[in-house]
Amino acid sequence: MGATLDILKDFPPVSHAEWLAKVEKDLKGKSFEKALVKKTYEGIDIQPMYFQHDLDGLPYVDSQPGEPPFLRGTSASGAVVNPWMVAQEIAEPSPEAFNRAAAFDLGRGQNSLNVVLDQAAQKGLDPDIAVAADVGTGGLSLACLADTRAAFKDVDLNAQECRFATGPSGIAAMALVCACIQERGGNTKDLSGSVAADPLGVLARQGTLPLSLESAYSHLAALTHWAADKAPKLRTICVDVSSYQESGGNAVQDIACALATGAEYMREMGKRGVAVDTVARHISFEFAIGADFFMEIAKFRAARLCWCQVVEAFGGSSETAAMHIHARTSRWNKTVVDPWVNMLRVSTEAFSGIAGGVNSMHVGPFDEIFRQPNEFSRRIARNVHIVLREEAHFDKVVDPAGGCWYVEQLSSQLAEKAWAMFQQIEAQGGMFKALTANWPQTEVAATAAKRAKNIATRTDRFVGTSMYPNLQEKKQVIEPLDHAAFQRERQKTLASWKNERNDEAFNKALAALCQELGSDSASLMETAIAAAQAGATLGEIFGHSASGQKDAPRIEKLAIHRGAEPFERIRQLTEAYIEQHGPAPKIFLANMGPIPQHKARADFATAFFNVAALETMPNSGFATVAEAVQAAVDSQATVMVICSTDATYPDIVPELTQQVKAAQPGMMVILAGYPKDHIEAFSQAGVDQFLHVRANALELLSTVQKHMEVTA
Repeated sequence: MGATLDILKDFPPVSHAEWLAKVEKDLKGKSFEKALVKKTYEGIDIQPMYFQHDLDGLPYVDSQPGEPPFLRGTSASGAVVNPWMVAQEIAEPSPEAFNRAAAFDLGRGQNSLNVVLDQAAQKGLDPDIAVAADVGTGGLSLACLADTRAAFKDVDLNAQECRFATGPSGIAAMALVCACIQERGGNTKDLSGSVAADPLGVLARQGTLPLSLESAYSHLAALTHWAADKAPKLRTICVDVSSYQESGGNAVQDIACALATGAEYMREMGKRGVAVDTVARHISFEFAIGADFFMEIAKFRAARLCWCQVVEAFGGSSETAAMHIHARTSRWNKTVVDPWVNMLRVSTEAFSGIAGGVNSMHVGPFDEIFRQPNEFSRRIARNVHIVLREEAHFDKVVDPAGGCWYVEQLSSQLAEKAWAMFQQIEAQGGMFKALTANWPQTEVAATAAKRAKNIATRTDRFVGTSMYPNLQEKKQVIEPLDHAAFQRERQKTLASWKNERNDEAFNKALAALCQELGSDSASLMETAIAAAQAGATLGEIFGHSASGQKDAPRIEKLAIHRGAEPFERIRQLTEAYIEQHGPAPKIFLANMGPIPQHKARADFATAFFNVAALETMPNSGFATVAEAVQAAVDSQATVMVICSTDATYPDIVPELTQQVKAAQPGMMVILAGYPKDHIEAFSQAGVDQFLHVRANALELLSTVQKHMEVTA
C-alpha cells in the first residue's frame, strides 16, 4: 500500500499574497481589475476569489439565526421547523374560477392562500362602475359578500396562512373577508398571514392613489389597531418594493426604498397612536427576486440586518425587529419568446430566495407575463418549491449561505450601501417627499439605462430571445379575457346582490360607516365589517370610509418594464411582415474560403439575424471573389454578410464589396468581425456595418430590417 495522504503536510496552505502574485504573473501584464473583477449594477466589485480574511471586521458573522440583527434569518431553526410558505398567487378573475383553482392548488403542495384582487377592486371600485379594462385584470374581481362566499367556498381561511393583495387600503376587502369568516362561525383571531396594503408602493407603481394619502394612512392605522386585538396573527401593513426591481433597479435600491417606506409607515402610524412594537409586528415586506444568484441571497440577509437597526432606532424591541419577507420571482427578466426558459429562470431565483431566508414565496408560472396561467403552468411553478424542499432538502438546513466568505462580504457591502441611500432619502424628508421629488425614480432609471445598454450589446443576454433563438418554436396560445363581457357578467351578479339586500339594514350600516369618516381607530374596521354583513359592496365601503379623491397625490410613476421587450419587438416586427406579405427576404452569406475558414462567423451571423426572425442563405463557401459576387447577385438579396478571417479580409473585402455594389447598388454589405486596423479602409471600400460581439445588436438589426423593407 502507498503512503497515507496527509492533507496538511502534502498540501501546504497558500497565502493570499502568494495567490495574488501567481495570478498577476499569469495575467502577463493585464490589469487584474479589468480581467478578473466583475462590476455590478450595485457599484460593488466582485472579486474572483474570497478568502477567510474577508470576514475580518464583519461584526455579524458570529451572530446566531433567530437573534438580532437577524442577518442569518428570523428563526433559530431556519426552514427546518418552519419552512418557507408556498404562496402561489391565484389570480383567476371570477370568484368561481378562483375557488376551483384555490381548492385544487391547496390540495397539491400550496400551503398559503395568496389572493390578488383585480385592478378595479384595488382602486376601490365595484365592477359596475369601473373601467372595463380594470375588471378582472391582475386578479380576483371581488365586490360583495356573495363574491366572497363563492371565492372561498369550502376553503377554510383559518386553516392556512393567507395573503390578501388589496392595493393602497385593506379596509373594504378585509371587511368582506372577515364578514365571511364570521358568517361561517369562525373567529378572526385565527386568521393568519398578511394584508398587502401599501399606499406608497401603489403610488410608486401607478403614479397616483384612489384616495388621499392621509386617508390611506388612517386606513392602515385603523386596520392595525383592529388586528392587534381581533386578528393578532395578521400583518396589516405592507412594504412592496418589487416595482423598483421590475423597473430595472438594483439590490441596493430595493433595500433602501424598503427601509425608507417602512420608516415612513412607522412614523405615520405613530402619529395615529399605534405603538412602535405593534407596527413592527404587523408590517411585512415584499421583494422581487432578480437573476443575480448570490446578490439576491445577500439582498435578503442585508435587508433584515438594516431593518433591525431601523426598528431599534424607533425604540422598538428586538423581538419585533425581525423582518418578515414575502418574495416573488421577478417579471423583469422573463420573456414571451421561448417562454420555456422562464422555468429555468424562476428556479434559480427561487433558490436565491430560499437560501436568503424568505418566509414565503411565489414562483411565477412561465406564462404569467402574457396570459392567465393555466393548471399546467401553475403546477410546474408550484413544483419548484417542492423540488427544492423534497429533493434539494433546503428544509433541512439553517442559513444555507452562512459562513460563505463571498456571501458574507457581499451582505455587508450591500447593507452599507443601502443604509447610505436610505439616509439620503431620509434627508429629503422621507419616502413620500423623495417620490414627489422624483428622486428614487431617477436613481432606478439610471440603473435601468445601464442595463438597457448592456442588453442592446448583448453583454446581458436573454437566452432564446437575444441569444440562441429557436425559429421553429411553437407559439403559445393566448386567450385574452374579454373584459367587456366579463364586466357585464359581474354587473349582473352585483345587481342581483343589491336587489336582494335589506335596504333598511344597509342604509343604517352605511350611515354608521359615514360617521367613521377619517377615523384611524379600530371602530372603522368593525363598522366596515358590519356594513359588509348588511350588504354593502366593496366600492360602497371604500367610498364611505375614504375622504375623497381631491387630495390624491400624483407623482412620476416608475417605468416598469421587462428587459427583453426591445428584442421581442424586433422579432415581432419581422413576424408581422411574414404574416402579411409571406416569407421575409433572406440575407446572403458571402462565405469565403473553405468551411473551417468561414464557419464560425457564418454561424454567428445566422444566429444573430435569427434573433429578429431573419434567415440567412447558407453555402459551403466560395473560392474566388467573382464566384461570391455572382452568387450574391443571383440571390436577389439586398443584404450581404462577408464571413472569413481577419487575416484574409484585406485581400477579399475591398474587391468583393466594390464589385457587389457595382453590380447591385442597393446591396448593404456587412462584415463579420471588427478588424481594428482596417475599419477605415473597409468603410471607404463600401462596407456599411460591422457585425461583432460588441455591436449594438438592437441598432444593427433595426437598420437591417429597414433596409430590407421589413419595417418602415
